[in-house]
Amino acid sequence: MNGILVLDKPIGESSNRSLQIAKRLYDAAKAGHTGSLDPLATGVLPLCFGEATKFSQYLLDADKGYESTFTLGRTTATADAEGETLVVSDASAVTEAEVEVAINSLRGAIEQLPPMYSALKQNGQPLYKLARQGIEVERKLRPVVIKAFDLRAFRGGAEAEIDVVIECSKGTYVRTLAEDLGRALGCGAHVSALRRTRSGPFTLADSVTIATLSALRDNEQVAQMDQLLLPADAALGGLPLVTLSESGGFYLRQGQPVLVPNAPCSGMVRLALSDGEFLGVGEILDDGRVAPRRLIVTNG
Repeated sequence: MNGILVLDKPIGESSNRSLQIAKRLYDAAKAGHTGSLDPLATGVLPLCFGEATKFSQYLLDADKGYESTFTLGRTTATADAEGETLVVSDASAVTEAEVEVAINSLRGAIEQLPPMYSALKQNGQPLYKLARQGIEVERKLRPVVIKAFDLRAFRGGAEAEIDVVIECSKGTYVRTLAEDLGRALGCGAHVSALRRTRSGPFTLADSVTIATLSALRDNEQVAQMDQLLLPADAALGGLPLVTLSESGGFYLRQGQPVLVPNAPCSGMVRLALSDGEFLGVGEILDDGRVAPRRLIVTNG
C-alpha cells in the first residue's frame, strides 16, 4: 500500500502514537510521519505509507502554518501548558499595541534557540529525555523564517491571552516564539493551544480524523479508506514535472540517465510516464540528461 494520509492529529496523542494507530488501521507494513506535533497540538500531520515514505523529506522541509493561543504572564518548563510553572508575572499592564510591536520584531529571518523539551538529539539522546532528568545542555541558535505572524485577538488581564496565526519555515518552534514574545513584553508567555493548519501543500481541508478512520474500519469500508489516501507524488507539487516515453522510463528504472526533450535545465524534477504513472524523483545533470534519484518500486 502506497500513499499519503493527511491526519488531523488529536490532542493528547504523540505523533508517533497517532502514526501507529493509523498504520494498524490500514494494515500498513511501512509508514512514517513528516514532522512531529506535540501532544498538546492538533492538526495537519501527513503520514506516508509504503513507497511514499521515500518522499517524506519534501514534507519535512516544507513550510508550516499554525493557529495558536499564547498565554502571557506565565512561563513554564516546556513553554506550553503541559509544563511545570516556572515564573508568574502580572500581564494586566500589557496593551494590544505593545503586543503588535513585539510580534513585528519576530517576523522575517530570525534565530531560535531550540527548547530542551524537543525531539532534537545530542549524542543520540533526545533533548526531552535529558530535560526530564533535569539536565540542560548547550544548544546552538538555528535560523528560521517567520513568513507571517499576525495577531487575531487580544484578551487583556493578569494572564492575558492572544490568538495568533503563523506561517513559518521548517524547524520553527512555536513554543519558542511564545517564549521570545513573552520575553520582549517583559512578562513571559507560553503556548496554551496550538493547531497546525498547513504542512507544505496539505491543509486541514485535506485531513481526516482517527475517529473517522476507525469508524470506516469497523464497518469494513476499506474502499472508502483507500480513497482517503493521496498519491505518493502529492508531496512534490513544487517540483516541475518531466514526462517520459515508455522506453525512457525503462532505462530510467535501470538506473540510467536519459535525455528528455524540453526538460528543465537544472534541479530536481518529478518523473512520470506519458500515461500518468508516477515514477519518482530525478535530477537534471550538467549535460541535460535526467538521472533517477528516488524511484517508486512496483511489483510488476
